[in-house]
Amino acid sequence: GIPGSYWAEFRDPLGYIAKIRPIAEKSGICKIRPPADWQPPFAVEVDNFRFTPRIQRLNELEAQTRVKLNYLDQIAKFWEIQGSSLKIPNVERRILDLYSLSKIVMEEGGYEAICKDRRWARVAQRLSYPSGKNIGSLLRAHYERIIHPYEMYQSGANLVCNARPFDNEEKDKEYKPHSIPLRQSVQPSKFNSYGRRAKRLQQDVSRTPLPRGCQAPASPSPPPRTDKEVPECPPTVVVKEEAPDPKPEPASPRGFVDVKEELRHSPEPCTKMTMRLRRNHSNTQFIDSYVCRICTRGDEDDKLLLCDGCDDNYHIFCLLPPLPEIPKGIWRCPKCVMAECKRPPEAFGFEQATREYTLQSFGEMADSFKADYFNMPVHMVPTELVEKEFWRLVNSIEEDVTVEYGADIHSKEFGSGFPISDGRRKLSPEEEEYAASGWNLNVMPVLKQSVLCHINADISGMKVPWLYVGMVFSAFCWHIEDHWSYSINYLHWGEPKTWYGVPSFAAEHLEDVMKKLTPELFESQPDLLHQLVTLMNPNTLMAHGVPVVRTNQCAGEFVITFPRAYHSGFNQGYNFAEAVNFCTADWLPAGRQCIEHYRRLRRYCVFSHEELICKMAACPEKLDLNLAAAVHKEMFILVQEERKLRKALLDKGITEAEREAFELLPDDERQCDKCKTTCFLSALACYDCPECLVCLYHIDDLCKCPSSRQYLRYRYTLDELPTMLHKLKVRAECFDTWANKVRIALELEDGRKRTLEDLRALESEARERKFPENELLHRLKCCLSEAEKCVSEALGLISSQETGEPSVHMTVEELRAFLEQLNNLPCVMHQIGEVQGMLEKVEAFQAEVQEVLQELPASPAELHRLLTQGAGLGVEVPETELLERQVQQAAWLDEVKQTLRSPQERVTLAVMRALIASGCDMAPSPAVDKAMAELQELLTIAQRWEEKAQMCLEARQKHPPATLEAIIKEVENIPVHLPNILALKEALSKAQAWIADVEEIQNGDHYPCLDDLEGLVAVGRDLPVRLEELRHLEVQVGAAHSWREKASKTFLKKNSCYTLLEVLCPCADADSDSIKRTKWQREKEPGLYKSDTESLGLSAQDLRDPGSVILAFKEGEQKEKAGILRLRQANAQKPVPPATGPPGAQYCVCSQPPGPSMLHCELCQDWFHAACVAWPHLGSPRPLPAWWEWEAKFLCPLCQRSRRPRLETILALSSGKEFPKLTALIKKEMAFYLLKSKGRVEVKFKICCQFRSLGCL
Repeated sequence: GIPGSYWAEFRDPLGYIAKIRPIAEKSGICKIRPPADWQPPFAVEVDNFRFTPRIQRLNELEAQTRVKLNYLDQIAKFWEIQGSSLKIPNVERRILDLYSLSKIVMEEGGYEAICKDRRWARVAQRLSYPSGKNIGSLLRAHYERIIHPYEMYQSGANLVCNARPFDNEEKDKEYKPHSIPLRQSVQPSKFNSYGRRAKRLQQDVSRTPLPRGCQAPASPSPPPRTDKEVPECPPTVVVKEEAPDPKPEPASPRGFVDVKEELRHSPEPCTKMTMRLRRNHSNTQFIDSYVCRICTRGDEDDKLLLCDGCDDNYHIFCLLPPLPEIPKGIWRCPKCVMAECKRPPEAFGFEQATREYTLQSFGEMADSFKADYFNMPVHMVPTELVEKEFWRLVNSIEEDVTVEYGADIHSKEFGSGFPISDGRRKLSPEEEEYAASGWNLNVMPVLKQSVLCHINADISGMKVPWLYVGMVFSAFCWHIEDHWSYSINYLHWGEPKTWYGVPSFAAEHLEDVMKKLTPELFESQPDLLHQLVTLMNPNTLMAHGVPVVRTNQCAGEFVITFPRAYHSGFNQGYNFAEAVNFCTADWLPAGRQCIEHYRRLRRYCVFSHEELICKMAACPEKLDLNLAAAVHKEMFILVQEERKLRKALLDKGITEAEREAFELLPDDERQCDKCKTTCFLSALACYDCPECLVCLYHIDDLCKCPSSRQYLRYRYTLDELPTMLHKLKVRAECFDTWANKVRIALELEDGRKRTLEDLRALESEARERKFPENELLHRLKCCLSEAEKCVSEALGLISSQETGEPSVHMTVEELRAFLEQLNNLPCVMHQIGEVQGMLEKVEAFQAEVQEVLQELPASPAELHRLLTQGAGLGVEVPETELLERQVQQAAWLDEVKQTLRSPQERVTLAVMRALIASGCDMAPSPAVDKAMAELQELLTIAQRWEEKAQMCLEARQKHPPATLEAIIKEVENIPVHLPNILALKEALSKAQAWIADVEEIQNGDHYPCLDDLEGLVAVGRDLPVRLEELRHLEVQVGAAHSWREKASKTFLKKNSCYTLLEVLCPCADADSDSIKRTKWQREKEPGLYKSDTESLGLSAQDLRDPGSVILAFKEGEQKEKAGILRLRQANAQKPVPPATGPPGAQYCVCSQPPGPSMLHCELCQDWFHAACVAWPHLGSPRPLPAWWEWEAKFLCPLCQRSRRPRLETILALSSGKEFPKLTALIKKEMAFYLLKSKGRVEVKFKICCQFRSLGCL
């Protein structure tokens, strides 16, 4: 989050900038990041925003690169004038830097000196070429071919006759076309002077090869003709005929423009050089004029050339170098060529593009350009890569990248990016907040603390913001703001903007370095740095000692530039920024120095600095105090300087004067003719030259008229200016008077305390007069705040003493310090007496409490009385805590006594721990120590027995009941509630009850049921007591389970759904055929049947009586036998299949009519489908006979529910040692059942009845 102090500082923009200025101005520029939630809405109407950007060719922005390009332009122009094209050679796989080669040759002493000393290898070394490859000779050849003729023309040496023979050399094969035409990727405007290079290069200047050797350009062999070419001139001399009686005309030289105009109408190509001879020998004046300008002879007229530029004549052998023959086509003399090449270059500037953009279309173009250039999405291009590539392109002569920049777009016409309260549309509450914010660039220049608010005119770019729509590589060049003012730039959205800054103290150093490195640019354009069209690499500047800083401005951030701080930069991509100027009080000296600087440069002013100072001085009461003090200083300097200048006028003898309201005149009507400064206080004019006007610094440059005709035009008299200065002084010095009063009041210099109302009046005066924040005002506010706080606290203390409810918590020491604070305040405090009386009462109470505490033990009533008295004092007295501790001790001791001696219930461990914990907070005393010892001892004993009981309850090795009884008996005397002991006592009670149950079952008349034994075993295992009887029961239950498993394997079929008891019980409903079928179906769906034992009609108690069980089994057996007989009779009456029975007759388990292959049950006499039941087992393996040959007896699944074990197996089950009674019973009864039974099927039921009657199943 943002600290509140930062928000408070940020709300005052100019105050915030003033605070950071001492540090930030050392860098020249400063980035300001607003609080995170300061996000103004973008107010531009995007759909209606249309603009035309500027065109920027990157390699023409950098100063040193532009010098090289200008040199290439001049040398190319030199060859172009003479009909040849410039071709730049490659040396060691890189283009030869012609400019550097020329500079190095000049620095080394010139062409002749280098050739004489054979130092071309050193030239190659200085151009960073490797040694040992004979590159020096190659550089000499290129210099002689390309640069040396141009240098000769520049120096005028070719006007001296030289008889050196013509050197015929082969042309170099390494040349490549000059790259200047390729740099002009965007055609310039025809109405813009910047388009000079592109317009000149629209012609095909590379049609002819480079001339041979060091000769002056001659007409080389023409290229092959095409049908569309203009016919070439014949190889003969062209003779210009004259009229018989011509009138002599003066030989006025013709300019190069006229020559080009002539070439435009010539039937010959522009690369041809034509000699024109005049053959009218009858006219002696013509004959005399046709003489060589070098040798002044007229002989050998067949070798006399006539210049197409100035009509001068030259012998071809007098030229330097001489021409071997008469050239064809148009020819210009060295003087015309030199004049054209030395023509000063046009001022460099940016041209406007021809296409109009919207924000959307410009953004699409910009993003597409960046993505294609870097071959990656625009948001993924690192800023370091863009910066590195920008400076590489700026410094490159070979590569030409052109971008567009929507710069200096007037916000008044196109709309600001910040909300504006101009009444055009209704603003939302959020927009109104930002429209009134001081950081709104429409508001900042006109704030009360700003100087520009006193300028009535809306100066675009200074008072009215400009908008900037950038794309990648679009740049703003090195410059300082007009009048050296501050500037602030806000990036509304888009990709970052990279800034470079130079502090103001290094401004002149930067200018000197740029002039030193590129003097050619400043010679032709002295105010170049004021045109915002020139860059220089920061590394170059830093290498020459110029301090340079950089920063990246992201969206939502401000960048401040300080007075006279040079700054430049470029855009990382598509973005939208807004900038404006502002001036504060500290700027005024810099503004005055800037006007002096402009006066020396003869540069126009944006506004009159004198007028601004005087306008502020005329209304001093409206000025901020800091501003008034600064204006007073400037006004004083202005008045002194004006007195001196007007005295110089009197010394010159100029006495006439007129008052002039300069502020009513347009700026262009009150500018000095000499230095272009806008005049306001005074100017010098002439009655005879009304159009002339100069400032008083240039009174000698007005006109040649006598001083009596010159007069002074003034705005104020010398008597009026001191009056304005005095008003400013009063305004500036009213603060000193006020400060003196505050100082006397706060420091008690007169020994008298002021009232609180007096201090408030001083603070109110500062607020009304709008005094700035200062140390005295801060001290006054702090004193008032402290006094008011003391009054509030004193009233609270007095009120709390009266009501007994303290509203201010204050200790005795704080009360003493508060009383001392009241006495030290520099104002009268009426509450001091009452606070003093309060302190005296507190001290008396302290003495009484100390006396009572020394006589302990005191009565509780006395202690309570003192506590009540201390609570009514309204102050926290330390003795009150001692009284409260004594009361707490008595209450705690009483609680301990009642707890431990209470006969009704035992104390719990939690209560004992709470008593001990509260006892630790008691003040030490013998009674407390004794009670704590008793509690701790009792707690330790109780915890020990609890731990022992816990071990008994959780131990794997269980203890016998006797051990537990001894533990319980021993703990009965401890007066503490022990949960583990109670649990142990309960477990012992359960164990004793279990032992009684076991003894009762074992000593009964009958064997116990297995379910009862299993229940006893489960209960005994869960008890935390070692039980000897448990082991015997577990053995008995295990044996019963083992016997039952053997019986189940003997009688139960595999995967049978019947239990062993169901199989051995008699089937009471054996005669019900439908019920048997239902049971057979139930066998296939286990879990849906009911036990057959329900048919016995016995209760749970009867099932425990063996006699009842035997009787029930016998009755069930009789019912089973009778039912089977009835079933056999009923089934026997059914027709034998495959005969069809009567309607409703049911066969088989499926209750369907009979079919083929039916099986006949021996027991129930029913018929079954072979597909519905399992076929009988055939015994030993032998060839299977047909089913009608089978002799086996078939039992249906309704009759045979179990296995049919042999009798020996059954007897083996009943002969175990575990059941002696059972064995005897079976041997006795078995014979009877075997005699009565016709087969082994029924025998198992009888035996089961005996087993069940003994209660062992």
